[in-house]
This record gives sequence, structure tokens and C-alpha cells, in this order.
Amino acid sequence: MASIGKNPRGTGWQARWRDPGGRQRKKNFPRKVDAQRWLDQMQAERHRGQYIDPTAGKVRVRDVAEAWASGLTHLKVSTATRYRGLLTGHILPRFGSWAIADLRHTDVRDWVRDLSASGLSAGSVRQAHRVLSLILAEAVKDGRISRNAASGVQLPRAVRLEPRFLTAEEVGRLVAAAGSNGLSVAVLAFCGLRFGELSALKVRRVNLLRRRLVVAESVTEVGGRLVWSTPKTNRTRTVPFPPALGPGIEALCVGKGPDDLLFTAPGGGAVRLGNWRHRVFDPACREAGLVNVRPHDLRHTAASLAIAAGANVKAVQQMLGHASAAMTLDVYAGLFGDDLDAVALALDGLVPPMCPSDPAEAPKERRPGATDAI
Repeated sequence: MASIGKNPRGTGWQARWRDPGGRQRKKNFPRKVDAQRWLDQMQAERHRGQYIDPTAGKVRVRDVAEAWASGLTHLKVSTATRYRGLLTGHILPRFGSWAIADLRHTDVRDWVRDLSASGLSAGSVRQAHRVLSLILAEAVKDGRISRNAASGVQLPRAVRLEPRFLTAEEVGRLVAAAGSNGLSVAVLAFCGLRFGELSALKVRRVNLLRRRLVVAESVTEVGGRLVWSTPKTNRTRTVPFPPALGPGIEALCVGKGPDDLLFTAPGGGAVRLGNWRHRVFDPACREAGLVNVRPHDLRHTAASLAIAAGANVKAVQQMLGHASAAMTLDVYAGLFGDDLDAVALALDGLVPPMCPSDPAEAPKERRPGATDAI
């Protein structure tokens, strides 16, 4: 039985009720109208099966977040590390000491606004918000809060950088400038591998007869150590390489065992992106006269060169290892413009004769005995 009465230990009012387990509960309010409003809402949630024990929401955001972060073993190490970095860098400093039930939609909105005003990129703001939303969603599942305060918060629009596409001639200059490391540049630029996939490529993943590379692993540097995992979409894929790359790839395989790495660092082991960029890529770009080029632009270049050579969207999707053709089109739709023109021209021969749309242009019915005007 729910009731409202004077607070026996001071001023204000006290709402009393029994929880679903039959235990007596109470909550104090400064005004009677506040107590009644809260009691009505609590009873309505109880009837809907959404009752939340008020004491459950007193746990600190920090405690819920730490429990959530300890359960990220299903994610790739790099993703889990990034999430934990956002948690310690942007979420806990603001909300760590808060009771999780005290967090309101407006609090999250103001936090997002302050992150944007601090100069944090739109992409990082969106990721930080995602982490907070995942933590609050976990609290909802645990019955600590009834709703996710991060839901529906307007986020800054992330602006995707325009892909940089090198021409075949620019790739040639870059490969030449890279010298003995030119093959790694060429494989990235003509096969579309991510750098971590290139670094993890083993000799047994090379099929010289069919000119195929099997992309089944990836290696990434996280916190100074190398972390091995599956490719980004957790799918193995087979990528063709141009015949011109065959001799160089075959030469790298000579004298190596099946599980040896195809490309290795000067001192042995997997090639690390930061070292490769400092030692090979950036100097080669300067010598080739290329500015504002990133290693990942070689992947974009592979897509553009393949499309220019006549590859359809499904072939490009398979080469790049995108999760769907829609994702490929989302990034490279502008490169398929000529294909659309070709489709329109091919359909042109199937269009039947069309009647004029303007009645004034329609041929007039000839009357018996009428002659054309001269």
C-alpha cells in the first residue's frame, strides 16, 4: 500500500510503498506535490513491469563503467583499448562520481556540447557518446535505471575526409622512390590491403599460380605491442594481384617457411605502420613530389584504379573486404558515374517510340478532301 505523510525525522514529506518483494520502502521530498508525483510515476512503472528500486541507481557511474569495461573481451584489442581511452579521458572526469540514476538527458547534452567546444573532433565526440550510451544501456539491463539518458542526444556531424586517389603515374613514381621497399607500396596501391593485413601476410597465404593473396589475419600496434587478430570484418578474403607483381612476390617467398611473414621489418618481425611511414613512405612521397598523402590513401587508390579498369562494385567490395556493396558505394559512388552513363545508353535502344507530350505538337487528324498547305 503506497502512502504519503510528513517526514518523521524532519521537514518535508515522505513517500512510502512496498516493492515487488514486499519490503517497505520510503523516499523523502521537500514538497508534498513532488512526493505524490514521484509515487504516481513509480506505481505506473510498477504496473508496466518497469519498476526500478531507487537504491539500485545510487551506484556510481565509475563502478558501472569499470564493470562494463572489464567485459570487452568480445571486441578486438584495438577497439577495446580505444573505448577504455575514451572512458578515462572524457567520461569519468565528468560523470565518474555521479550516482547513475542522477544522470539526465540534459546533462549528457551539455557534456557533448562541451566536448565539441573543447576542440575534440566530431568523430571522437560521437565515439565518446557511444561509449557512455553503451554503459548506460548496461545499467538499464541490470535494472539500475529505467531509461538511457544518452538516447536521442544530438551529436555533431562527422565530416568524412575526401578520399585521395593517386594516378597510376603517381603510384609509379612513389614505388620507384621507395626503392627496395617499393613492392610493399605497390601491393597496397594495386591490391587494396589495409596496412595491418599487409604486415600479417604469411608465405602460405600466397598462391603464385592463381596470383592470389589470402587475407586471413591482421596485426596492429596497440600500446607499443603488436596485437594479432582477424581482418576488420572478421572475414577471410582472396585478393588478386597483377601479374607484374608476381616476380617480386615470388622473390620474397624464397627461402622462407609457410608461416614466415612475407614482408618483414629490417630487424625481423612484423612491419609497424609508424616505423614504415617514417622510414619508407614519407621520404618516398617527398622524393616523388606528392604532398598530403597518407598510407591509407593507397587503399583508396587501389579502388579507383580497379574501377577505372572496369571492375564492378561487387568486385571492388570483395577486393577491399567491405561488409557490403552499399558500404563500397557509400565511399566510391562518384567513381562509378561512367557505368551509369553506359547503362542509360544501353537502355536507350529498348525505349519504344514515344507520343509527343505537347498536344500542340501532335499530328492533326486529316479531314476527307483536305490538302496540305503550301
